[in-house]
Amino acid sequence: MTTQNKTVPFLDIPAENAGIWAELEEAINKVASRAEFILGPAVERFEAAFATYLGAAHCVGLNNGTSALHLALQACDVGPGDEVITTPHSWISTTWAISYVGATPVFVDIDPVTYTLDPVQVERAITPRTRAILPVHLYGQSCDLDPLIHLAERRNLLLIEDAAQAHGAIYNQRRVGTLGRIGCFSFYPGKNLGAFGEAGAVVTDDEHLAARIRRLRDHAQDGRHRHVEIGHNARMEGIQGAVLDVKLRHLDSWNAARSRHARKYCELLADVTNLQLPASPRPAGHVWHLFVVLANGADRGWLQSQLAERGISTAVHYPTPIPFQPAYAHLGYQRGDFPVAEDIMRRCLSLPMFASLQDEQIEFFAATIKSLLGNDITRINATVPAKEAANRP
Repeated sequence: MTTQNKTVPFLDIPAENAGIWAELEEAINKVASRAEFILGPAVERFEAAFATYLGAAHCVGLNNGTSALHLALQACDVGPGDEVITTPHSWISTTWAISYVGATPVFVDIDPVTYTLDPVQVERAITPRTRAILPVHLYGQSCDLDPLIHLAERRNLLLIEDAAQAHGAIYNQRRVGTLGRIGCFSFYPGKNLGAFGEAGAVVTDDEHLAARIRRLRDHAQDGRHRHVEIGHNARMEGIQGAVLDVKLRHLDSWNAARSRHARKYCELLADVTNLQLPASPRPAGHVWHLFVVLANGADRGWLQSQLAERGISTAVHYPTPIPFQPAYAHLGYQRGDFPVAEDIMRRCLSLPMFASLQDEQIEFFAATIKSLLGNDITRINATVPAKEAANRP
């Protein structure tokens, strides 16, 4: 890497697409030349291929991942008066879906190692109104699903997986998204499997649920101009199906590259005491959608700005627990209700991670972070007044 191009983007979607551009162009041209823009053969091919890849009986392509969660809950008849237990540490779509069907989200704290839903906390939160458990496979790593599966079976609850960040991740030799009643995926462009815009899907082994979601996505029609319930316009576009069908063929190799990058990060950053590296009880199944460290001692905002000045882009996933968002203030959760999640959200920092990331870029990042954190930690912390730092959400 030369002096003039020592930059590290957080994500490089153009590089991913460039490597398979001929395949993508051919697939898109077929859809465009036949004007198969909404659903159609390209979507059907992707649905079949993705179901086979995951080991699911059915896949239903949708317009985005939020719709996948929404329609999954609606198809399972979750609604007003029901409670759904979920995580405070996720993108807000997980909770939007619960609200869209009129149910009440119930948040419990997360595991301090995986940052995913803590099964012990889930069991404590069950009430007579609990209808479903909605865990999120976060950052590319699966939840500890066995306890949740057993809990759902014992208490007659639905288990619906949010696998929007875990395309290809494995739990106990099975792809995530296939262990609950329904698995929900997003194909937002920055995902491990990303579309050329918005797209999503649900997978399930339940033929009746799959059929209902197929109706719901297309205005709840069971025949032309016959609408059997309140439906949605949530159909996947043909071009997205074509793009995803091509990219799915490369997903395993891209995930393997992400795993190599994660190992290199861990190797080069192992002696940086001011960073807590991610841990995984199931490393073989992790697909590293994100590589998230925790800042120990150094102020995250200062660190992020210093890295940006040196050409390194980072992000924060996520800075505010969902129950503390203004939209959910009415639920009455207070600071301190989720000590693990709140601590992680104060300190988490997502490092550059994408399949085409180069070793030289990771090495540049490691050298830069070491030069920054090699400074006297008192001076680093002094960039933020102590009172302000202590009160940050």
